[in-house]
Amino acid sequence: MTIIVDDLLVRPFFQVLESLQAIAMNELYDIEDIRDRMKENQLLYEMGERDEEEYQQRRRELEAELEVAEQAHEQLSDKSIEVRG
Repeated sequence: MTIIVDDLLVRPFFQVLESLQAIAMNELYDIEDIRDRMKENQLLYEMGERDEEEYQQRRRELEAELEVAEQAHEQLSDKSIEVRG
């Protein structure tokens, strides 16, 4: 009887949590958004609205952010998310 209750109550709860985690991770580490910001940075530099130093600094920040996002998506697809504090 306990196994049936666990299957009916606990398993769906954990499936919902996993789905919420996946949604949050996708929103937090939105690869397309980062790529869009990289394009915007390039465009601002080409239009002369951003000097080279500012452009390079922002480019490095966005590349690092993109790397983290890609790793997070890889871990999410492997379901091996590690939380580091």
